[in-house]
Amino acid sequence: SVRELAGSSIICALVEPVLGPDCFVVRGILFDKTPDAPWKVAWHQDLSIAVRERREVEGFGSWSLKAGTVHVQPPPRILERMLTVRLHLDDTNELNGALRVLPGSHLGGKLSAEAVELWRGAHAAVTCDVPRGGALVMRPLLLHSSPTPREERHRRVVHLEFAAERLPGGLEWRG
Repeated sequence: SVRELAGSSIICALVEPVLGPDCFVVRGILFDKTPDAPWKVAWHQDLSIAVRERREVEGFGSWSLKAGTVHVQPPPRILERMLTVRLHLDDTNELNGALRVLPGSHLGGKLSAEAVELWRGAHAAVTCDVPRGGALVMRPLLLHSSPTPREERHRRVVHLEFAAERLPGGLEWRG
């Protein structure tokens, strides 16, 4: 199961030095860029979290419902205490839509659309080539994108999100 994978010693060795020993998984997603259904993802930060239900809490907003799951944008301080681990089930490179990142962009907090464009213009993107079985660890606020694949093969990734603390005001992580 995803929870067992997230709690494995290998994953904990990646996450705990950054978030501490009390961190926990809050979401798991399987991404599969298939040859017949490729997609491109524009430059963005992961600003929303999945929660059990909507509760009005100061600093939380931009509520949405995605695939039946309630999402909300928390204050940046919550996102700054999160970490994402992407486990690659296939070799990933620029030919099959590997993630591209702008290193250091997470240090700027939640960025406006104008700030995203400034970052794009002032910094070189890095393509994250990751071999099958490898892991990419990143912060949700890191600017990232993914091009349309140029090669007809899968790019499957298990995307695990971890948090270091519970949510305030009765909000609960969906995980």
